[in-house]
Amino acid sequence: LVFRKKGTSMLLFLCWIVVISLLAIQNNVSSFVVPPAEHRSVNLPASTIEAETDVEAETNQVDFPPPLSRIDRLKRAATFWSVAVPIVANYYGKFAEMKIREGLLGEEMSEEEVESVWDTQHVDGASKLASVIASLKGFYVKTAQIISSRQDLFPKQYTEALSSFTDSVDPMEGSLVKAIIEQELLNRDEKFEDVFSEFDEEPLGSASVAQVHRAVLTEKYGGPREVAIKCQRPSIESKLMGDVANLKQISKTFRNLEALPLDYYTVFCELEKSLADEFDFVAEAVAMDRIYNTITTDTSGNSVEPPLTMPRPVPGLVSRRVLVMDYLNGVPLSRAREEMIKKGIDPDSPEAKIFGRKLLTALTQVFGRTILETGFFHADPHPGNLFVLEDGSIGLIDFGQVKQISGRSRETLAKVMMALDDRKSNDNPEDLEKIGNLALELGVELNEDCKDEAAAAVAMWLFDGSVDDLPGGYDKGELSPNSPVKELKSFPQDLVLVGRSSILIKGLSNRLNIPWSLSQNWAPIARDVLDRKFTPTMRRVRFRDIFSTAKKWGTGKVSSGVARLPAPIRTRVASVVARIQDSRSRRAMQRRDRKQ
Repeated sequence: LVFRKKGTSMLLFLCWIVVISLLAIQNNVSSFVVPPAEHRSVNLPASTIEAETDVEAETNQVDFPPPLSRIDRLKRAATFWSVAVPIVANYYGKFAEMKIREGLLGEEMSEEEVESVWDTQHVDGASKLASVIASLKGFYVKTAQIISSRQDLFPKQYTEALSSFTDSVDPMEGSLVKAIIEQELLNRDEKFEDVFSEFDEEPLGSASVAQVHRAVLTEKYGGPREVAIKCQRPSIESKLMGDVANLKQISKTFRNLEALPLDYYTVFCELEKSLADEFDFVAEAVAMDRIYNTITTDTSGNSVEPPLTMPRPVPGLVSRRVLVMDYLNGVPLSRAREEMIKKGIDPDSPEAKIFGRKLLTALTQVFGRTILETGFFHADPHPGNLFVLEDGSIGLIDFGQVKQISGRSRETLAKVMMALDDRKSNDNPEDLEKIGNLALELGVELNEDCKDEAAAAVAMWLFDGSVDDLPGGYDKGELSPNSPVKELKSFPQDLVLVGRSSILIKGLSNRLNIPWSLSQNWAPIARDVLDRKFTPTMRRVRFRDIFSTAKKWGTGKVSSGVARLPAPIRTRVASVVARIQDSRSRRAMQRRDRKQ
């Protein structure tokens, strides 16, 4: 039994590697009929480039990297295939060996022995996969980001080995970045120094689409003001869009494969749409302002303190490929643990636990409000886009991928949250029928032979991480053969990225070992949204609104005061606060259990 469970998980995991491998071959074989684009260059002022030769000093040119040539594409395919095949072969070889030992020789392995075998395979495979992705880059980096953010889906050896790809890819040269900035932003009579008084050659982060540098604006542009400059990689759009288009075609081929836990064709179709917008930084600047306005204004139009910090674009310094915005001083969540250790903070201390709740609360509020109130939300949440700032607050960056869902979908989602929160128990037939019908109304399609509780189980799995026993006897594990996800025939494209946001929060709560229910936290927002829809007249200011605002203000002031205390006192205070929070959480769970 142990072997079968582990084996099933391995086969599902291998499906990902096989799909990516096939993508590499198809993408590069088809490239032989695509002519390469012309090589481009741009002239720069002499002050921006340090010439290495006399010829370079005279021409003062920075070459823009061209798209991949046919030979480069062939090398790309051969490189990936030479690594992917041995990884897959090793897994299948080990799987076959264990099956022979169990079936023919009657040798039964203990759970510890099976775990040890797969751990060894994972370490070797993760190291090789990380190496080849680092060399190939492109959409493979995006794939690494997805894998690294799904600790509940992939082995920890893979998530840890690929975690660096969330915010660390080989950077472009500083001279090339300056060339792009000058070409995109500067007027004819301007020099680079007319706009930026300081520019850090070392990038803050270098990702698959763009990299970011810290700079300081001149007085002419409102300085001295510390900013971050996001600069798009040359020729990256066609490369990434070609990769994802082929991945979509490959996933369509495997669409009806029963071993896959999800309809990945639908997922990649939605990803293709959102990825196309990621190359337009003007649209990203508009999205930043739109989301900022949502989280800083309540439903009555009053200004409120946002749950987290997000940068604002600098007017007049935005183009399709360059975006100048506020600089956030902090570290990505993917590196927060090591930074805490450097500062002498125990990652398992009460302070860390309080921060974990603060993180979950901030993300829950931001995504809950943007999804349910406006339907326009950040669609690329992963640990590389979440920052822990110097003052202990949470930062959210990279608004290149956003999503707008329909008003009808928002309304139905709000009803789902309320139905989940109001249910009497996890197995009450009336509640399950109501939740299931709402899930189907969203556009979820299930297998014909699924259990009656399947739709409700999917909703609970996606939006209520505090549930231990799903209705219908389904398992919580996504890769389990008995997971409600296996009952999904198709998932509406309009809600794919909503699911991605909820899964991020659920994954963080699991990692922090903090039970968390999105539906319970989103239910008040949902009730307010539906209340406004069905009560279109002018709303009066309610006492609970005033109390809620005052409570948030007071909490912020207390947190700020505690952060300034000496370390020993701060630790004691954090320990007391953590115990209070745990006690409140337990009482809430007990009230819910009594209700059920």
